[in-house]
Amino acid sequence: MASSRATHAAAGTKMDEAMRLLTLLLMAAVCAAQTPPPASVSERTAQAAVKDIVARYVDARDRKDAKATEALFTADADQLVSSGEWRRGRDQVVRGTMASSEASGGKRTITVETVRLLTPDSAIADGRYEIAGANGAPARSMWSTFLMTRTPQGWRIAAIRNMLPAAPAK
Repeated sequence: MASSRATHAAAGTKMDEAMRLLTLLLMAAVCAAQTPPPASVSERTAQAAVKDIVARYVDARDRKDAKATEALFTADADQLVSSGEWRRGRDQVVRGTMASSEASGGKRTITVETVRLLTPDSAIADGRYEIAGANGAPARSMWSTFLMTRTPQGWRIAAIRNMLPAAPAK
């Protein structure tokens, strides 16, 4: 009888250990399912390439280089600027961009804060956009959103949205 109780107790202990292990594995699986996967190497490479296009855009504008600016856009690109002007097509975007850079002067910076791949060949990038020293005026702070698409020639800008920050809704 004592040996039967010992066998039963040993079986119960093994069952308890198995249940603890199963619970631990289940908890680990739930935690892993809630943790977003780290960006893959190809995703990080794409994000860096998108940021590089934005930097090249700012540089081309600063140099007032229409050819370099044009090369960064898709043919059907569009841009909605903070004044409400909507530039449609690469030619209008480049003309408007060059005219704006010429008229306002100042040093432009766009600090990309996020890049999100929508598909392997499309991405959205959001950044803080500042124009400092434009015609002696105080710096203008805005947000800029870029929609990018991967083409056979590399990443290109398909759309830009420039937005002035608004007061929070009440």
